[in-house]
Amino acid sequence: MTAAADAGQAAELLATVPADQRVALVDPRFVGHVHALRLGLTDPRFDAAALPGALTARPAARGALLRALRRAVVAVGSGSPVVPGTGSAAGDRTVPGRLAVALDAEGTPVQRPELGSLTAAVPTGPDERAAAQASLAAVDDEAIRLRSAVKAHDGFFTTFFISPYSRYIARWCARRGLTPNQVTTASLITALIAAGSAATGTRGGYVAAGVLLLLSFVLDCTDGQLARYSLQYSTMGAWLDATFDRAKEYAYYAGLALGAARGGDDVWVLALGAMVLQACRHVVDFSFNEANHDAVSNTSPTAALSDRLDSVGWTVWARRMIVLPIGERWAMIAVLTALTTPRIVFYALLVGCALAACYTTAGRLLRSLTRKARRTDRAMRALADLADSGPLAQGVAAVLRRPKGGYTAPLLALVAGALMVAAAVFAPYGEWLVVGAAVLYALLAGLAVSRPLGGALDWLVPPAFRAAEYCAILALAARSDAPHAVPAAFGLVSAVAYHHYDTVYRIRGGTGAPPQWLVRAVGGHEGRTLVVAVLAALLTTGSGFTTALTVLAAAVALVVLVESIRFWVSSSAPAVHDEGELA
Repeated sequence: MTAAADAGQAAELLATVPADQRVALVDPRFVGHVHALRLGLTDPRFDAAALPGALTARPAARGALLRALRRAVVAVGSGSPVVPGTGSAAGDRTVPGRLAVALDAEGTPVQRPELGSLTAAVPTGPDERAAAQASLAAVDDEAIRLRSAVKAHDGFFTTFFISPYSRYIARWCARRGLTPNQVTTASLITALIAAGSAATGTRGGYVAAGVLLLLSFVLDCTDGQLARYSLQYSTMGAWLDATFDRAKEYAYYAGLALGAARGGDDVWVLALGAMVLQACRHVVDFSFNEANHDAVSNTSPTAALSDRLDSVGWTVWARRMIVLPIGERWAMIAVLTALTTPRIVFYALLVGCALAACYTTAGRLLRSLTRKARRTDRAMRALADLADSGPLAQGVAAVLRRPKGGYTAPLLALVAGALMVAAAVFAPYGEWLVVGAAVLYALLAGLAVSRPLGGALDWLVPPAFRAAEYCAILALAARSDAPHAVPAAFGLVSAVAYHHYDTVYRIRGGTGAPPQWLVRAVGGHEGRTLVVAVLAALLTTGSGFTTALTVLAAAVALVVLVESIRFWVSSSAPAVHDEGELA
């Protein structure tokens, strides 16, 4: 920390700081809580941030800060604002406050964190200083720091059974120099050990698996709380937190299926069905949110009713629990694993997730049909990326155009998916009728995305494609006589689902979907569905179908994982921490 006598000297000092480092300007009269300074000056997610009397800039905003500071030297000396302004930002007449206004005016967004009861002030006289110091003494910033480490909106189980003590675990980790990524990795390892315990197929193994799964969830909550407590947000953390939850859950499903097989009960179809249902639920959530989060003139009586229900305490928790979020879901899985059998666990999962899917999808349909909103170009691009159309569908879209109409895209997608799944389930196994259905599916899928997805229900297109692909793979593997075909299909769907989750989190980070070469390399949803249909028709005897599915799963996993890891550890990845989804 270096003191500058005036704004001119501050500009000279800032110019000497290496360009790859963050810099901060703090008025020497500043009075405030340490955590207020942390929130304002150390959050890596924002290029520029400010609070009363303090301003910070990361390397991307350093140039704009220096330009503003040099322009401001004369204005600050004359006692006039840098630029005209209104509100609290313009009311901060300190050098950092005026520079923050200048940065905003130049087009560099300045984040101003919500401080709540934390004190951050620049008193100009003895009375103001005494008042600020009294406010400082009246508030325990460590208690606020602990409270703010917990997400504002979380599930019932997490809020009342995990967070009351996991926040203290987060503080313990912070004081010992542990990072959120290390805690996330520990959570993954614990979940994998839980899956291994379940795979033993013994009652003791199931009990241990349930306990370890709950412990893994405690660590899963702790990593995010540690990130918020210590403001350790990172690109790697965003990627790990976004993907490890799914990896842990699906690995645990596999462990349960292996344990059941040891006891003579084949539940692989149920395990894959639970994974498919859960993944499709998430795609519905992601697709709806991406389609509508920046909609223009967004109004809906259904949304207004939801807001009114949120004003009644008990309905908030009831509605959060009914969607079976991760806390409730993992608690149910853990308890049922310890007390019952894997088959009962999967039955409960399928029923619970199906009811939750019906509830959430019905609400989203009502909102979509009753809202009056214009979908933005960004939202339409996001839906097209989430559709995951490969070369076949893109080729069809290039030469054909779907009929105009507000509901033609979801109708085509739903019809295409229904025909594909029906053929996989009911057509004579091993005949080329399923391949013909896959070709028709690719044709209709291409038509569905041949125009921008701007209709009220066009957010249904990506979930329809996900359900069609996953369910077709499940049906063909389940009907095959090849040994271990369903476990191989489980691996394939896991790899494809990872690709789809990776797409979602890239879009959320504002960096767009994976590169087109990757989508083409893994075939797109229609290409993979056609390949699996052809393999099922060709390899009707022996273990060839299982081998082919295994090779396909390994190839898809290798390509998408290598590209995903390259992206998330690169400098182009967004420096955000995923707050997680209730579901």
